[in-house]
Formats: sequence, C-alpha cells, structure tokens
Amino acid sequence: MSTPILLQALPKRSQDFHPPSAPMSSQSDTPFVLDSEKPQKDYPLSFRDRLRHFTWAWYTLTMSAGGLALLIANQPNQFKGCHEIGLAIYLINLVLFSLVCSLMAARFTIHGGMLKSFRHEREGLFFPTFWLSIATMITGLDKYFGENPTPAFTTTLEVLFWLYCFCTFTLAVVQYSFVFTSHTYRLQTMMPSWVLPAFPVMLSGTIASVISSSQPARAAIPMITAGITFQGLGFCISFMMYSHYIGRLMESGLPCREHRPAMFICVGPPAFTALALVGMAQGLPETFRVMGSEDTAADGRMLEILALATGAFLWALSFWFFCVAAIAVIRSPPTSFHLSWWAMVFPNTGFTIATITLGNAFDSAGIKGVGSAMTICIVCMFLFVFVNHGLAVYRQDIMYPGKDEDTSD
Repeated sequence: MSTPILLQALPKRSQDFHPPSAPMSSQSDTPFVLDSEKPQKDYPLSFRDRLRHFTWAWYTLTMSAGGLALLIANQPNQFKGCHEIGLAIYLINLVLFSLVCSLMAARFTIHGGMLKSFRHEREGLFFPTFWLSIATMITGLDKYFGENPTPAFTTTLEVLFWLYCFCTFTLAVVQYSFVFTSHTYRLQTMMPSWVLPAFPVMLSGTIASVISSSQPARAAIPMITAGITFQGLGFCISFMMYSHYIGRLMESGLPCREHRPAMFICVGPPAFTALALVGMAQGLPETFRVMGSEDTAADGRMLEILALATGAFLWALSFWFFCVAAIAVIRSPPTSFHLSWWAMVFPNTGFTIATITLGNAFDSAGIKGVGSAMTICIVCMFLFVFVNHGLAVYRQDIMYPGKDEDTSD
C-alpha cells in the first residue's frame, strides 16, 4: 500500500480517535468495574504472613493491663479480694508481655525489618509503648511485692529506676532527633501520638512517686530529684505538642472517626504529672530540708501543699482533654477496631489514679467515691476493648495488610 493511502486511512484530527473505554452500567455516572478491579473480601492469610503485621502498637495492650493492675492497687475503698484481683491482673500482664515480646521477636526473625519498623513514620511512634509497659511493671512490683521490702528488693527497684531513666531519656532524644531529620509531618494531620516518645521518660516521676517512700534517704532524694526533672521534661514536651494539636483542631477540625480514640492520649501527661508531684512530695524522707532551714517538717509540708495545688491545676486540664475526646468519640464512634482504642484505657487509668491521689490528700470521701466510680468505668472499658481486640484478630481487622500501624495514613 502506498504512503498516500496510509495517510488517508489515519484520522485527520487527534480528537477523532477515541480509545476503547470500559462499558458503563445502567447509571451513566457510574463506571463499570472489571472483575479484577472489584473490591475483594479479606482473603485468609497464614499466621506466618499475618505475623509480618504484628506491630509495636501491640504493647498498648500490656501497658493498659499494667495500668489497670496499678489502679486496683490504689483503690481507696478496698474490699475483700481486691488485692488478689489486682495481683492476678499484674501476673496475667506479665504473661501477656512475654507473649507480645515473643511474637515481636518471631516477626523480626522470620520477616526481618526491625530497623525499618523503628524508622517507620507511623509504627515507630508506638515503640515507646514498650517502655510504658515496663513502667507499669516496675511500679506494680513495688505495689504488690513491696509490703515488707528487704534490702535486696529496694536495691533492685533502685537499679531498675535508674536504668529506666537512662533508657527512656535516650529514647526521647534519639527518636525525636530522628523524626526531626527524617520525616515530614504536616500540622494539619497532627495526632496525639506525636507525644508518645516523651511519655516514657515522663513516667520516671510516676515510678519515683511510688517507690521512693520505701527507699532509704540516701536513695530516695536522688530518685525524687530525677523524677521531678524527667517528669517536667516529659510534660513540657507534651505541652509544646498540645499547642500544635489545638491549632490542628481549630484549623482542620476533629480527626476522622477511626482515629478519635487516640485523642485520649492527651489526658495522660497532666494526669500522670499531677499524681507524680503529689506522690513524690509525700514520699520525701523526714530528714529532707531546704538549704538554710532547720524545720524539716515545715519544709516537707510546704512542698506537699505546692504539689497539691499544682496537681489540682493539672487535673482540671486532664479533665478538659477527657471531655473533648469523649464527646468526639461519642459523636462519631469508630467503625472498626484499631490498637489506638487502648488509648481509652491507659491514659484514663492515670487520670483516675490522679483523682484518687487528690482525694486521699484532701481526705475527701466524695472525691474518693468518684475515683471508685471511675475505676468501675475503666474496668468496663478495658473488658470492652479487650474483647474487641480478640475479635479483631479473629476477623482479620488487624494483623492484616493495610490495616495496621505499619501502613502510612
């Protein structure tokens, strides 16, 4: 065929040529979806393949169970068997922690990618929940086994405290340094999980408030000093993050309904700071005195009054964050389970313990009663989330491609 005939066979204008398109359905504005493009139901995966998506966020389970055990140990209105129930939860949490650690080790042994999980823009932020679980176990160790401490026991707690301070301070420095240089987070997408790297070092003060009273004076004063220092560091970082969080809410509105349970994370920092300050002030040894003063009793009482005033101040901030988060979740409850649901438990345990601590300090039967009522709510919420957690694993709502914290938003 000659060249002129070929040219005549071609369309004269480019718009005359229309590529074949997918057929349309009966509704003209709805394209027909080919079978290969239809959304498929979740196909079953082997446990080995699902283990690839077993993320650091699973430690939210153990930190919540440990927090619940600590909450029961602090109950103002004890009943027969209360201590045993708390001890049972504490021991079960140790089993759960061992199980989660074993599964995390299996994930990295089979599939690798441990460093990648630390560097992930979303999953990496949940690594601090491992240390939060450790914090609850250290405090629970004193609450349930420290009634008649031996010198070896108190020395063990002292060593664990200083190791925890070193590791969590290093975590706060290294992880934030990495985040500042390797990721770009938009303020319009700010979530309270940005606070998590500072959360473990902040709980140094909470640990000190629990174990300092059973320590000798030579160990108690350095512990309380470090506890106040690191509690202040963690709370100040959290407070700076709060400014971004409030700005994000003002500019972009509430998070999507699936992420709203994570809003309860903001309840934790002021609540844990309140209970830590009061506990550390009450745990000061009788020999403590301010330089230049001879009245040790007056010095201790002055610090305790300041701690109570500050604690009540911070409790109100925690209560405000709780109300905002609760209203947001009630207005639009999440439709599927995510591990961030545990944020409805752990920060609120700190809020409840802070309420009980203030009630004990003010010797108010009413505040203690409110604390007991809040405890019942926390227990119910723990059971609710725990059951849904198990169902989510069974239904492949978690530990499944695209559904866990190893997936970017």
